[in-house]
Amino acid sequence: MPSRTAEKSDANRPESKPPTSGHPIVAALSARFDLSEHRRYLACELDGVILDLGAGSGAMVPYLQTAVKREPALRLHALEPDPNRQRQAKQTAAAHDLDIHLQSGRAESLPYADDTFDVVIAAAVFCTVQDPFLALEEVHRVVKPDGEFRFLEHVRSDGLRGYVQDVMTPLWKRIDNGCHLNRRTDDWIAAGPFALDEIETLRLGVSPSRPFVRGTATPVSHTETDSRISSADGFKESR
Repeated sequence: MPSRTAEKSDANRPESKPPTSGHPIVAALSARFDLSEHRRYLACELDGVILDLGAGSGAMVPYLQTAVKREPALRLHALEPDPNRQRQAKQTAAAHDLDIHLQSGRAESLPYADDTFDVVIAAAVFCTVQDPFLALEEVHRVVKPDGEFRFLEHVRSDGLRGYVQDVMTPLWKRIDNGCHLNRRTDDWIAAGPFALDEIETLRLGVSPSRPFVRGTATPVSHTETDSRISSADGFKESR
């Protein structure tokens, strides 16, 4: 079982801000908080073939560029379904002289072969995908058996704040690009096709889109996945 660390305040460091993601929530948070620590976490010590799932307008590009400087043999891919954000991500990559293969596609139907990636990165992706369970299955399919899934996601809170998120989500989805405030993405990862290696709860974000979690997970076998996904049905939200 992974150890869940205590909540951690986000550090406010006086450094230049990288371009923010096209996701409205992430753009607002980036203006108020320094997300660089957490994006560095996602891009730390990468090797092999990498997928940036839900690239937005290229928020991960500066950190992937740093990773390439450390490991020039990295092969980078990115996926973004929104044409405007995809265009912005290509411009950001060009500005950083980063060689990354960016294409259109959805997390629920990844345009890649089985066992393609050594690491899949998701930053504020699973709050907006239409079917998070299918998306997790797709990530499991394309990541290598010895690969890794790294994530930074806002999730449902406990107590009264969680109840408020439940009530607000139907309206919030309409005004914020389909974003769900009350998804238990961390629970779904743990109960579904991955085993959590580490996870940390962050006092990051502004109500009602908080807290955030970040962590790493490794794929479990297909047999174990079938059993765990069946047990995860109780976590599923009404859509």
